Amino acid sequence: MKLNGKSKAQILGLLFPGIFIFGMFTVYPIVRLFWMSFFKWDFGSFLNQEFIGFRNYADVLSDENFRIAFTNTIVYTLVTVPAQMLLGLLVALLIHSVSHFKIGFRVAYYLPVITSWVIASLVFKYVFNTEGLLNYFLTNVIHVTSQNIRWLDSRWGGMTVAMLLGIWKGIGWNMVVFLAALQTVPLELYESASLDGAGSFRKFWYITLPGIKATILFALVMLTIGGFNVYTSTKLITGGKPGHDTEVVLTWMYYKAFSNGKFGYSAALSFIIAVVLGILAVVQFRLMKAKDEG
Repeated sequence: MKLNGKSKAQILGLLFPGIFIFGMFTVYPIVRLFWMSFFKWDFGSFLNQEFIGFRNYADVLSDENFRIAFTNTIVYTLVTVPAQMLLGLLVALLIHSVSHFKIGFRVAYYLPVITSWVIASLVFKYVFNTEGLLNYFLTNVIHVTSQNIRWLDSRWGGMTVAMLLGIWKGIGWNMVVFLAALQTVPLELYESASLDGAGSFRKFWYITLPGIKATILFALVMLTIGGFNVYTSTKLITGGKPGHDTEVVLTWMYYKAFSNGKFGYSAALSFIIAVVLGILAVVQFRLMKAKDEG
Protein backbone atom coordinates (compact mmCIF):
# COMPACT_ATOMS: atom_id res chain seq x y z
CA MET A 1 0.00 0.00 0.00
CA LYS A 2 1.40 3.35 -1.07
CA LEU A 3 1.27 6.21 1.41
CA ASN A 4 1.17 9.87 0.57
CA GLY A 5 3.40 12.44 2.20
CA LYS A 6 0.79 13.43 4.80
CA SER A 7 0.30 9.84 5.96
CA LYS A 8 4.04 9.30 6.22
CA ALA A 9 4.38 12.46 8.27
CA GLN A 10 1.59 11.32 10.61
CA ILE A 11 3.20 7.88 11.07
CA LEU A 12 6.59 9.48 11.71
CA GLY A 13 5.02 11.86 14.21
CA LEU A 14 3.46 8.95 16.10
CA LEU A 15 6.70 6.94 16.09
CA PHE A 16 9.07 9.79 16.94
CA PRO A 17 8.34 10.06 20.71
CA GLY A 18 8.90 6.35 21.24
CA ILE A 19 12.01 6.28 19.05
CA PHE A 20 13.40 9.36 20.81
CA ILE A 21 12.85 7.92 24.30
CA PHE A 22 14.31 4.56 23.24
CA GLY A 23 17.34 6.24 21.74
CA MET A 24 17.97 8.56 24.69
CA PHE A 25 17.47 6.05 27.49
CA THR A 26 18.53 2.76 25.85
CA VAL A 27 20.72 3.19 22.79
CA TYR A 28 22.74 6.22 23.95
CA PRO A 29 23.64 4.75 27.39
CA ILE A 30 24.79 1.51 25.75
CA VAL A 31 26.96 3.37 23.22
CA ARG A 32 28.30 5.68 25.93
CA LEU A 33 29.09 2.74 28.21
CA PHE A 34 30.94 0.98 25.38
CA TRP A 35 32.95 4.17 24.78
CA MET A 36 33.80 4.42 28.49
CA SER A 37 35.18 0.89 28.53
CA PHE A 38 38.18 2.04 26.46
CA PHE A 39 39.17 4.89 28.78
CA LYS A 40 40.68 5.30 32.20
CA TRP A 41 37.54 6.65 33.81
CA ASP A 42 37.47 7.09 37.58
CA PHE A 43 36.77 9.69 40.27
CA GLY A 44 39.86 11.66 39.32
CA SER A 45 39.36 11.71 35.55
CA PHE A 46 35.86 12.99 34.89
CA LEU A 47 37.15 15.96 32.87
CA ASN A 48 40.20 14.36 31.24
CA GLN A 49 39.95 10.68 30.39
CA GLU A 50 42.95 8.77 29.09
CA PHE A 51 42.41 6.34 26.21
CA ILE A 52 43.83 2.97 27.28
CA GLY A 53 42.34 0.64 24.67
CA PHE A 54 41.56 -2.86 25.89
CA ARG A 55 43.38 -2.47 29.22
CA ASN A 56 40.10 -2.39 31.17
CA TYR A 57 39.07 -5.68 29.57
CA ALA A 58 42.45 -7.19 30.40
CA ASP A 59 42.15 -5.96 34.00
CA VAL A 60 38.72 -7.56 34.34
CA LEU A 61 39.81 -10.92 32.93
CA SER A 62 42.94 -11.01 35.10
CA ASP A 63 41.11 -10.01 38.29
CA GLU A 64 40.85 -12.88 40.78
CA ASN A 65 37.79 -11.36 42.43
CA PHE A 66 36.04 -11.13 39.06
CA ARG A 67 36.74 -14.81 38.44
CA ILE A 68 35.24 -15.64 41.83
CA ALA A 69 32.19 -13.49 41.09
CA PHE A 70 31.81 -15.02 37.61
CA THR A 71 32.09 -18.55 39.01
CA ASN A 72 29.48 -17.75 41.66
CA THR A 73 27.16 -16.40 38.97
CA ILE A 74 27.62 -19.50 36.82
CA VAL A 75 26.93 -21.80 39.78
CA TYR A 76 23.90 -19.72 40.78
CA THR A 77 22.50 -19.96 37.25
CA LEU A 78 23.23 -23.68 36.83
CA VAL A 79 21.49 -24.48 40.12
CA THR A 80 18.53 -22.09 40.12
CA VAL A 81 17.47 -22.30 36.45
CA PRO A 82 16.90 -26.09 36.25
CA ALA A 83 15.38 -26.14 39.74
CA GLN A 84 12.93 -23.36 38.93
CA MET A 85 11.94 -24.96 35.64
CA LEU A 86 11.49 -28.48 37.04
CA LEU A 87 9.54 -27.38 40.11
CA GLY A 88 7.51 -24.87 38.10
CA LEU A 89 6.63 -27.51 35.52
CA LEU A 90 5.72 -30.00 38.26
CA VAL A 91 3.41 -27.49 39.95
CA ALA A 92 1.88 -26.57 36.58
CA LEU A 93 1.18 -30.23 35.80
CA LEU A 94 -0.44 -30.74 39.20
CA ILE A 95 -2.63 -27.65 38.91
CA HIS A 96 -3.53 -28.51 35.31
CA SER A 97 -4.71 -31.96 36.41
CA VAL A 98 -6.98 -30.84 39.27
CA SER A 99 -10.58 -29.81 38.63
CA HIS A 100 -11.18 -27.56 41.64
CA PHE A 101 -9.44 -24.58 43.30
CA LYS A 102 -7.18 -23.91 40.31
CA ILE A 103 -7.31 -20.16 40.82
CA GLY A 104 -6.50 -20.51 44.51
CA PHE A 105 -3.47 -22.69 43.78
CA ARG A 106 -2.25 -20.26 41.13
CA VAL A 107 -2.48 -17.34 43.52
CA ALA A 108 -0.74 -19.25 46.31
CA TYR A 109 2.21 -20.28 44.15
CA TYR A 110 2.48 -16.88 42.45
CA LEU A 111 2.63 -14.86 45.67
CA PRO A 112 6.44 -15.23 46.02
CA VAL A 113 6.87 -13.74 42.54
CA ILE A 114 5.17 -10.46 43.48
CA THR A 115 6.90 -10.33 46.86
CA SER A 116 9.55 -7.62 46.98
CA TRP A 117 13.10 -8.88 46.47
CA VAL A 118 14.23 -6.56 49.25
CA ILE A 119 11.70 -7.88 51.76
CA ALA A 120 12.27 -11.52 50.79
CA SER A 121 16.06 -11.10 51.00
CA LEU A 122 15.86 -9.52 54.45
CA VAL A 123 13.55 -12.30 55.65
CA PHE A 124 15.95 -14.98 54.39
CA LYS A 125 18.86 -13.14 56.01
CA TYR A 126 16.97 -13.07 59.31
CA VAL A 127 16.10 -16.77 59.07
CA PHE A 128 19.66 -17.90 58.22
CA ASN A 129 21.56 -15.38 60.34
CA THR A 130 23.86 -16.72 63.06
CA GLU A 131 21.39 -15.46 65.67
CA GLY A 132 18.42 -16.02 63.39
CA LEU A 133 15.24 -18.03 63.43
CA LEU A 134 16.64 -21.26 61.95
CA ASN A 135 19.45 -21.49 64.49
CA TYR A 136 16.99 -20.75 67.31
CA PHE A 137 14.79 -23.60 66.09
CA LEU A 138 17.73 -26.02 65.78
CA THR A 139 19.32 -25.19 69.14
CA ASN A 140 16.39 -24.34 71.41
CA VAL A 141 13.40 -26.19 69.98
CA ILE A 142 14.55 -29.53 68.57
CA HIS A 143 18.07 -29.44 70.11
CA VAL A 144 19.86 -30.78 67.03
CA THR A 145 22.95 -28.73 67.81
CA SER A 146 24.27 -26.84 70.81
CA GLN A 147 26.01 -24.09 68.82
CA ASN A 148 24.65 -21.68 66.25
CA ILE A 149 25.61 -22.51 62.68
CA ARG A 150 27.20 -19.62 60.76
CA TRP A 151 25.24 -20.12 57.53
CA LEU A 152 26.19 -16.79 55.94
CA ASP A 153 29.84 -16.65 56.98
CA SER A 154 31.19 -18.95 54.26
CA ARG A 155 31.25 -18.70 50.49
CA TRP A 156 28.98 -21.61 49.64
CA GLY A 157 26.82 -21.18 52.71
CA GLY A 158 25.91 -17.66 51.66
CA MET A 159 25.51 -18.67 48.01
CA THR A 160 23.24 -21.56 48.98
CA VAL A 161 20.90 -19.22 50.86
CA ALA A 162 20.80 -16.86 47.86
CA MET A 163 20.08 -19.79 45.54
CA LEU A 164 17.26 -21.06 47.77
CA LEU A 165 15.70 -17.60 47.62
CA GLY A 166 16.07 -17.49 43.84
CA ILE A 167 14.39 -20.88 43.43
CA TRP A 168 11.57 -19.99 45.84
CA LYS A 169 10.92 -16.73 43.99
CA GLY A 170 10.98 -18.29 40.53
CA ILE A 171 8.69 -21.30 40.88
CA GLY A 172 5.51 -19.25 40.55
CA TRP A 173 6.64 -17.50 37.35
CA ASN A 174 7.53 -20.80 35.72
CA MET A 175 4.25 -22.29 36.91
CA VAL A 176 2.25 -19.57 35.14
CA VAL A 177 4.28 -19.84 31.93
CA PHE A 178 4.09 -23.64 31.75
CA LEU A 179 0.43 -23.73 32.77
CA ALA A 180 -0.42 -21.46 29.86
CA ALA A 181 1.59 -23.70 27.53
CA LEU A 182 -0.08 -26.89 28.80
CA GLN A 183 -3.48 -25.49 27.93
CA THR A 184 -2.45 -25.20 24.27
CA VAL A 185 -1.65 -28.91 23.88
CA PRO A 186 -4.61 -30.54 22.05
CA LEU A 187 -6.63 -32.91 24.25
CA GLU A 188 -7.22 -35.16 21.24
CA LEU A 189 -3.58 -36.25 21.38
CA TYR A 190 -3.98 -37.49 24.96
CA GLU A 191 -7.24 -39.28 24.07
CA SER A 192 -5.59 -41.01 21.13
CA ALA A 193 -2.64 -42.02 23.26
CA SER A 194 -4.98 -43.45 25.90
CA LEU A 195 -6.72 -45.56 23.26
CA ASP A 196 -3.31 -46.87 22.20
CA GLY A 197 -2.54 -47.88 25.79
CA ALA A 198 0.01 -45.18 26.58
CA GLY A 199 0.66 -44.50 30.26
CA SER A 200 1.11 -41.19 32.02
CA PHE A 201 4.88 -41.09 31.55
CA ARG A 202 4.71 -41.83 27.82
CA LYS A 203 2.03 -39.16 27.37
CA PHE A 204 4.23 -36.66 29.17
CA TRP A 205 7.37 -37.60 27.23
CA TYR A 206 5.89 -37.86 23.74
CA ILE A 207 3.02 -35.35 23.88
CA THR A 208 3.45 -32.83 26.68
CA LEU A 209 7.16 -32.06 26.32
CA PRO A 210 7.10 -31.68 22.50
CA GLY A 211 3.96 -29.56 22.82
CA ILE A 212 5.57 -27.05 25.18
CA LYS A 213 9.10 -27.14 23.71
CA ALA A 214 8.97 -23.51 22.58
CA THR A 215 7.89 -22.42 26.05
CA ILE A 216 10.73 -24.42 27.62
CA LEU A 217 13.23 -22.61 25.39
CA PHE A 218 11.69 -19.25 26.23
CA ALA A 219 11.85 -19.98 29.96
CA LEU A 220 15.42 -21.28 29.69
CA VAL A 221 16.69 -18.15 27.92
CA MET A 222 14.83 -15.74 30.21
CA LEU A 223 15.92 -17.52 33.39
CA THR A 224 19.53 -17.68 32.22
CA ILE A 225 19.51 -13.92 31.68
CA GLY A 226 17.85 -13.53 35.08
CA GLY A 227 20.49 -15.72 36.71
CA PHE A 228 23.26 -13.48 35.41
CA ASN A 229 21.33 -10.43 36.62
CA VAL A 230 21.11 -11.58 40.22
CA TYR A 231 21.95 -8.65 42.47
CA THR A 232 19.51 -7.71 45.24
CA SER A 233 19.48 -11.01 47.10
CA THR A 234 23.28 -11.37 47.21
CA LYS A 235 23.79 -7.71 48.06
CA LEU A 236 21.37 -7.80 50.99
CA ILE A 237 22.00 -11.33 52.30
CA THR A 238 25.79 -11.48 52.24
CA GLY A 239 27.01 -8.14 50.85
CA GLY A 240 29.79 -10.08 49.11
CA LYS A 241 31.24 -11.22 52.42
CA PRO A 242 33.41 -12.84 53.57
CA GLY A 243 36.20 -11.15 51.64
CA HIS A 244 34.25 -10.79 48.36
CA ASP A 245 33.80 -14.59 48.25
CA THR A 246 30.05 -14.35 47.65
CA GLU A 247 30.15 -11.60 45.05
CA VAL A 248 28.29 -12.09 41.76
CA VAL A 249 29.07 -10.15 38.61
CA LEU A 250 26.58 -7.34 39.26
CA THR A 251 27.52 -6.81 42.90
CA TRP A 252 31.20 -6.80 41.91
CA MET A 253 30.47 -4.34 39.11
CA TYR A 254 28.63 -2.07 41.56
CA TYR A 255 31.46 -2.31 44.07
CA LYS A 256 34.14 -1.40 41.52
CA ALA A 257 32.12 1.49 40.12
CA PHE A 258 30.71 3.18 43.20
CA SER A 259 33.12 2.10 45.94
CA ASN A 260 36.40 2.16 44.00
CA GLY A 261 35.37 4.62 41.29
CA LYS A 262 36.57 2.32 38.48
CA PHE A 263 33.89 3.22 35.93
CA GLY A 264 35.91 2.14 32.90
CA TYR A 265 36.56 -1.24 34.53
CA SER A 266 32.85 -1.66 35.30
CA ALA A 267 31.87 -0.69 31.76
CA ALA A 268 34.23 -3.31 30.34
CA LEU A 269 32.87 -5.89 32.78
CA SER A 270 29.30 -5.18 31.67
CA PHE A 271 30.13 -5.78 28.01
CA ILE A 272 32.00 -8.99 28.81
CA ILE A 273 28.88 -10.29 30.55
CA ALA A 274 26.71 -9.10 27.63
CA VAL A 275 28.87 -11.08 25.21
CA VAL A 276 28.69 -14.17 27.43
CA LEU A 277 24.90 -13.92 27.61
CA GLY A 278 24.67 -13.49 23.85
CA ILE A 279 26.78 -16.59 23.27
CA LEU A 280 24.72 -18.60 25.75
CA ALA A 281 21.47 -17.53 24.09
CA VAL A 282 22.75 -18.48 20.64
CA VAL A 283 23.98 -21.87 21.90
CA GLN A 284 20.65 -22.58 23.59
CA PHE A 285 18.67 -21.73 20.44
CA ARG A 286 20.98 -23.83 18.25
CA LEU A 287 20.78 -26.82 20.59
CA MET A 288 16.99 -26.68 20.61
CA LYS A 289 16.92 -26.28 16.82
CA ALA A 290 19.29 -29.23 16.33
CA LYS A 291 17.12 -31.33 18.63
CA ASP A 292 14.02 -30.42 16.62
CA GLU A 293 15.72 -31.34 13.34
CA GLY A 294 17.03 -34.55 14.82
